[in-house]
Amino acid sequence: MRTRSSRVVYENRWIAVREDVVERGDGSTGIYGVLDKRDFALAIPLDGDCVWLVEQYRYPVGDRLLEFPQGTWEDEPPADAEGLARAELEEEAGLRAARMRHLGYLHQAPGVATLGFDVFVATELEPVQPRRSITEQDMRALRVTVDEFERMARSGEIRDAPTLASWGLFLLHS
Repeated sequence: MRTRSSRVVYENRWIAVREDVVERGDGSTGIYGVLDKRDFALAIPLDGDCVWLVEQYRYPVGDRLLEFPQGTWEDEPPADAEGLARAELEEEAGLRAARMRHLGYLHQAPGVATLGFDVFVATELEPVQPRRSITEQDMRALRVTVDEFERMARSGEIRDAPTLASWGLFLLHS
């Protein structure tokens, strides 16, 4: 498949939506709508036989979700994914990790978006003051056992795809 033309149809400081005209292998043409968004980083805060989650309101889905700390820089791309994961861990969960282990990189929604994310396991945790942004003021952090986390995932209490995919990646590395 080859891109014949591309135009941005919407853009703000967080996302851009573009429309690409593509030519397929058989010569036929089509249109792809693509969401361009910066990559993010996610930290699995592992504390013995427990993990830390954050709960926050996610406007696009109109609900509060339980997730591992994750995010991206709004203004500047980070120097490295680990630095971003560390910053999100401190900002959202109020935790600092002595050790970070990179598990891999995953694509968020490769059929429609360019963004992906790096997954880290954060261990040897110590509490620090959270540095939440204005949009995260209602966020709360909670510590649950691994068994409770997995029960919550099975029951549908945890519905955040990056959190669940990251846990699967963690289990494959364990």
